[in-house]
Amino acid sequence: MPITYLRNLTGRVRSPQANRQLAGYLSFVAGATNAGGFLAVQQYTSHMTGIVSAMADHLVLGQVGLILEGLGALLSFLAGAATSAILINWARREHLNSEYALPLMLEAILLLCFGLLGGNLGNHQWLFVPATVMVLCFIMGLQNAMITKISHAEIRTTHITGMVTDIGIELGKLFYWNLARSDEAGPLVLANRPRLRTLAMLVALFFFGGVVGALGFKQLGFSATSMASVRSRGRLASTSGPASSDLARFQ
Repeated sequence: MPITYLRNLTGRVRSPQANRQLAGYLSFVAGATNAGGFLAVQQYTSHMTGIVSAMADHLVLGQVGLILEGLGALLSFLAGAATSAILINWARREHLNSEYALPLMLEAILLLCFGLLGGNLGNHQWLFVPATVMVLCFIMGLQNAMITKISHAEIRTTHITGMVTDIGIELGKLFYWNLARSDEAGPLVLANRPRLRTLAMLVALFFFGGVVGALGFKQLGFSATSMASVRSRGRLASTSGPASSDLARFQ
Protein backbone atom coordinates (compact mmCIF):
# COMPACT_ATOMS: atom_id res chain seq x y z
CA MET A 1 0.00 0.00 0.00
CA PRO A 2 1.29 3.54 -0.78
CA ILE A 3 0.75 4.81 2.78
CA THR A 4 2.66 1.89 4.27
CA TYR A 5 5.46 2.42 1.76
CA LEU A 6 5.74 6.11 2.65
CA ARG A 7 5.71 5.34 6.36
CA ASN A 8 8.51 2.85 5.93
CA LEU A 9 10.45 5.34 3.84
CA THR A 10 10.45 8.14 6.43
CA GLY A 11 9.84 6.34 9.71
CA ARG A 12 12.01 5.46 12.67
CA VAL A 13 11.96 1.79 11.76
CA ARG A 14 14.72 1.58 9.16
CA SER A 15 15.68 -1.17 6.78
CA PRO A 16 18.56 -1.25 4.28
CA GLN A 17 16.03 -1.25 1.45
CA ALA A 18 14.20 1.83 2.77
CA ASN A 19 17.52 3.61 3.27
CA ARG A 20 18.62 2.88 -0.28
CA GLN A 21 15.31 4.02 -1.74
CA LEU A 22 15.23 7.25 0.26
CA ALA A 23 18.86 7.96 -0.66
CA GLY A 24 18.00 7.36 -4.31
CA TYR A 25 15.12 9.83 -4.25
CA LEU A 26 17.26 12.42 -2.49
CA SER A 27 20.16 11.95 -4.92
CA PHE A 28 17.81 12.50 -7.84
CA VAL A 29 16.34 15.66 -6.28
CA ALA A 30 19.79 16.96 -5.35
CA GLY A 31 21.07 16.45 -8.88
CA ALA A 32 18.03 18.16 -10.37
CA THR A 33 18.20 21.08 -7.93
CA ASN A 34 21.93 21.52 -8.37
CA ALA A 35 21.81 21.51 -12.18
CA GLY A 36 18.69 23.67 -12.39
CA GLY A 37 20.14 26.04 -9.81
CA PHE A 38 23.30 26.44 -11.86
CA LEU A 39 21.29 27.45 -14.91
CA ALA A 40 19.45 29.97 -12.72
CA VAL A 41 22.34 31.60 -10.85
CA GLN A 42 25.48 30.22 -12.60
CA GLN A 43 26.69 28.63 -9.39
CA TYR A 44 26.68 25.09 -8.02
CA THR A 45 25.39 25.03 -4.47
CA SER A 46 25.75 21.41 -3.39
CA HIS A 47 29.44 21.29 -2.46
CA MET A 48 31.20 23.71 -0.16
CA THR A 49 34.70 22.90 -1.47
CA GLY A 50 34.29 25.09 -4.52
CA ILE A 51 32.60 27.87 -2.56
CA VAL A 52 35.36 28.02 0.07
CA SER A 53 38.05 27.88 -2.65
CA ALA A 54 36.30 30.71 -4.48
CA MET A 55 36.25 32.74 -1.26
CA ALA A 56 40.03 32.33 -1.01
CA ASP A 57 40.43 33.48 -4.63
CA HIS A 58 38.19 36.49 -4.07
CA LEU A 59 40.13 37.40 -0.93
CA VAL A 60 43.40 37.47 -2.87
CA LEU A 61 41.76 39.51 -5.63
CA GLY A 62 40.25 41.93 -3.12
CA GLN A 63 36.66 41.21 -4.14
CA VAL A 64 35.00 41.76 -0.77
CA GLY A 65 31.44 41.55 -2.08
CA LEU A 66 32.00 38.10 -3.55
CA ILE A 67 33.65 36.95 -0.31
CA LEU A 68 30.53 37.96 1.61
CA GLU A 69 28.32 36.12 -0.89
CA GLY A 70 30.41 32.97 -0.46
CA LEU A 71 30.27 33.33 3.32
CA GLY A 72 26.49 33.64 3.13
CA ALA A 73 26.31 30.44 1.07
CA LEU A 74 28.58 28.60 3.51
CA LEU A 75 26.62 29.73 6.55
CA SER A 76 23.35 28.81 4.83
CA PHE A 77 24.61 25.26 4.23
CA LEU A 78 25.67 25.04 7.89
CA ALA A 79 22.29 26.38 9.01
CA GLY A 80 20.49 23.82 6.86
CA ALA A 81 22.49 20.95 8.34
CA ALA A 82 21.92 22.25 11.87
CA THR A 83 18.19 22.66 11.23
CA SER A 84 17.93 19.09 9.94
CA ALA A 85 19.66 17.78 13.07
CA ILE A 86 17.37 19.82 15.32
CA LEU A 87 14.20 18.61 13.59
CA ILE A 88 15.26 14.95 13.59
CA ASN A 89 16.41 14.97 17.20
CA TRP A 90 13.21 16.74 18.28
CA ALA A 91 11.13 14.11 16.44
CA ARG A 92 13.08 11.37 18.22
CA ARG A 93 12.55 13.01 21.59
CA GLU A 94 8.83 13.26 20.91
CA HIS A 95 8.81 9.63 19.69
CA LEU A 96 7.38 10.60 16.31
CA ASN A 97 7.46 7.61 14.01
CA SER A 98 8.03 9.58 10.83
CA GLU A 99 11.00 11.42 12.25
CA TYR A 100 12.41 12.33 8.84
CA ALA A 101 9.16 13.83 7.56
CA LEU A 102 9.82 17.31 8.98
CA PRO A 103 13.07 18.01 7.11
CA LEU A 104 11.52 16.55 3.94
CA MET A 105 8.53 18.87 4.29
CA LEU A 106 10.82 21.85 4.87
CA GLU A 107 12.85 20.90 1.81
CA ALA A 108 9.68 20.78 -0.32
CA ILE A 109 8.60 24.22 0.92
CA LEU A 110 12.03 25.72 0.24
CA LEU A 111 12.07 24.30 -3.28
CA LEU A 112 8.85 26.21 -3.90
CA CYS A 113 10.49 29.29 -2.40
CA PHE A 114 13.35 28.81 -4.87
CA GLY A 115 10.83 28.88 -7.71
CA LEU A 116 9.20 32.02 -6.35
CA LEU A 117 12.52 33.77 -5.88
CA GLY A 118 13.59 32.77 -9.36
CA GLY A 119 10.59 34.49 -10.89
CA ASN A 120 11.99 37.79 -9.63
CA LEU A 121 15.61 37.34 -10.69
CA GLY A 122 15.24 39.47 -13.79
CA ASN A 123 13.91 42.49 -11.90
CA HIS A 124 16.07 42.47 -8.76
CA GLN A 125 19.17 40.41 -9.49
CA TRP A 126 21.30 42.24 -6.92
CA LEU A 127 19.00 40.91 -4.17
CA PHE A 128 17.39 37.73 -5.42
CA VAL A 129 20.49 36.00 -6.82
CA PRO A 130 22.28 35.92 -3.43
CA ALA A 131 19.00 35.01 -1.71
CA THR A 132 18.41 32.18 -4.18
CA VAL A 133 21.95 30.85 -3.66
CA MET A 134 21.43 30.91 0.11
CA VAL A 135 18.11 29.05 -0.17
CA LEU A 136 19.68 26.36 -2.38
CA CYS A 137 22.66 25.97 -0.02
CA PHE A 138 20.29 25.68 2.94
CA ILE A 139 18.35 22.94 1.10
CA MET A 140 21.56 21.06 0.34
CA GLY A 141 22.76 21.26 3.93
CA LEU A 142 19.35 20.18 5.19
CA GLN A 143 19.23 17.14 2.91
CA ASN A 144 22.84 16.14 3.38
CA ALA A 145 22.58 16.16 7.17
CA MET A 146 19.40 14.08 7.02
CA ILE A 147 20.86 11.26 4.93
CA THR A 148 24.09 11.45 6.94
CA LYS A 149 22.17 10.75 10.15
CA ILE A 150 20.17 7.96 8.52
CA SER A 151 23.24 6.18 7.14
CA HIS A 152 25.57 6.87 10.07
CA ALA A 153 27.76 9.10 7.88
CA GLU A 154 28.20 6.40 5.21
CA ILE A 155 26.22 8.14 2.44
CA ARG A 156 25.98 11.67 1.07
CA THR A 157 23.48 12.68 -1.60
CA THR A 158 24.18 16.33 -2.46
CA HIS A 159 27.69 15.73 -3.79
CA ILE A 160 29.29 12.63 -5.24
CA THR A 161 33.03 13.06 -4.60
CA GLY A 162 32.94 10.76 -1.58
CA MET A 163 30.73 8.25 -3.36
CA VAL A 164 33.01 8.13 -6.40
CA THR A 165 35.98 7.65 -4.06
CA ASP A 166 34.20 4.77 -2.31
CA ILE A 167 33.34 3.24 -5.70
CA GLY A 168 37.03 3.38 -6.61
CA ILE A 169 37.96 1.69 -3.34
CA GLU A 170 35.46 -1.10 -3.87
CA LEU A 171 36.58 -1.57 -7.48
CA GLY A 172 40.15 -1.81 -6.26
CA LYS A 173 39.07 -4.56 -3.88
CA LEU A 174 37.05 -6.25 -6.63
CA PHE A 175 40.00 -6.49 -9.02
CA TYR A 176 42.62 -7.17 -6.37
CA TRP A 177 44.57 -10.35 -7.02
CA ASN A 178 44.61 -12.44 -3.86
CA LEU A 179 47.74 -14.58 -4.02
CA ALA A 180 48.11 -18.10 -2.67
CA ARG A 181 46.95 -18.24 0.92
CA SER A 182 49.32 -18.59 3.83
CA ASP A 183 49.04 -17.97 7.53
CA GLU A 184 51.01 -14.72 7.17
CA ALA A 185 49.09 -13.42 4.16
CA GLY A 186 46.24 -11.95 6.20
CA PRO A 187 42.55 -11.91 5.31
CA LEU A 188 41.29 -12.01 1.74
CA VAL A 189 40.57 -8.65 0.09
CA LEU A 190 36.93 -8.78 -0.99
CA ALA A 191 34.73 -6.06 -2.42
CA ASN A 192 31.42 -5.18 -0.79
CA ARG A 193 29.31 -5.78 -3.88
CA PRO A 194 25.98 -4.61 -2.42
CA ARG A 195 27.60 -1.35 -1.30
CA LEU A 196 29.21 -0.97 -4.73
CA ARG A 197 25.82 -1.38 -6.42
CA THR A 198 24.22 1.14 -4.05
CA LEU A 199 26.91 3.76 -4.63
CA ALA A 200 26.78 3.30 -8.40
CA MET A 201 22.98 3.66 -8.29
CA LEU A 202 23.21 6.91 -6.30
CA VAL A 203 25.78 8.44 -8.66
CA ALA A 204 23.66 7.46 -11.66
CA LEU A 205 20.52 8.95 -10.08
CA PHE A 206 22.37 12.17 -9.27
CA PHE A 207 23.41 12.42 -12.91
CA PHE A 208 19.93 11.54 -14.17
CA GLY A 209 18.41 14.10 -11.80
CA GLY A 210 20.82 16.71 -13.13
CA VAL A 211 19.74 15.97 -16.70
CA VAL A 212 16.05 16.16 -15.76
CA GLY A 213 16.60 19.34 -13.74
CA ALA A 214 18.51 21.07 -16.52
CA LEU A 215 15.95 20.05 -19.15
CA GLY A 216 13.09 21.06 -16.88
CA PHE A 217 14.58 24.47 -16.21
CA LYS A 218 15.37 24.95 -19.89
CA GLN A 219 11.82 24.07 -20.96
CA LEU A 220 9.70 25.26 -18.03
CA GLY A 221 11.84 27.75 -16.14
CA PHE A 222 11.41 28.08 -12.40
CA SER A 223 8.02 26.39 -12.47
CA ALA A 224 9.92 23.11 -12.83
CA THR A 225 10.71 23.34 -9.12
CA SER A 226 7.10 22.45 -8.38
CA MET A 227 7.76 18.91 -9.64
CA ALA A 228 10.75 18.49 -7.36
CA SER A 229 8.82 19.81 -4.38
CA VAL A 230 5.91 17.47 -5.11
CA ARG A 231 8.37 14.57 -5.25
CA SER A 232 9.72 15.62 -1.84
CA ARG A 233 6.23 15.95 -0.35
CA GLY A 234 5.31 12.57 -1.81
CA ARG A 235 7.88 10.95 0.45
CA LEU A 236 6.21 12.20 3.63
CA ALA A 237 4.44 9.71 5.85
CA SER A 238 1.90 9.80 8.63
CA THR A 239 3.18 9.43 12.20
CA SER A 240 1.80 6.03 13.06
CA GLY A 241 3.17 2.56 13.64
CA PRO A 242 5.74 1.17 16.07
CA ALA A 243 9.09 2.80 16.78
CA SER A 244 12.47 1.14 16.94
CA SER A 245 15.62 2.06 18.83
CA ASP A 246 18.32 1.57 16.19
CA LEU A 247 18.67 2.56 12.55
CA ALA A 248 19.61 -0.09 10.02
CA ARG A 249 22.81 0.60 8.18
CA PHE A 250 23.26 0.70 4.42
CA GLN A 251 24.26 -2.64 3.01
